[in-house]
Amino acid sequence: MAQEIERKFLVSGEFKSLAVKETRITQGYLSSVPERTVRVRIKGEKGFLTIKGIGSASGASRYEWEKEIPVSEIEELLKICEPGVIDKTRFLVKAGPHTYEVDEFYGENEGLIVAEIELSSEDEGFEKPDWLGEEVTGDVKYYNSMLMKNPFKKW
Repeated sequence: MAQEIERKFLVSGEFKSLAVKETRITQGYLSSVPERTVRVRIKGEKGFLTIKGIGSASGASRYEWEKEIPVSEIEELLKICEPGVIDKTRFLVKAGPHTYEVDEFYGENEGLIVAEIELSSEDEGFEKPDWLGEEVTGDVKYYNSMLMKNPFKKW
């Protein structure tokens, strides 16, 4: 089983000039229950099916399985997803030996910008750039699967 360990932060400063790559992402959820979230995603020119399990007590780690599948199949699966498709641009921003994935959301989540950093252990140290804001690791309202149900604009 694959274990994903990541920390999540709000973004409170300018980061786009530091981005080394940006990719548009559209995703929907076939299942958004925390015990087994099933996501379909078009990321640039590729399609992915991802299954995530429930998180640890800290919210920093959880089971994740992902497989690349054709975009045409993702487009079909998006038709049967739960309501509330997520639309965002992902910016990759390097900070020391790590790369932050910074998501700028659109639509009903316009105005929300969240940064995630993947780690090899929950206690691994990492650089915190000036543009990084409040940590929201483990706060379920910032999970994409929750943002499709309760969008940022409705908070």
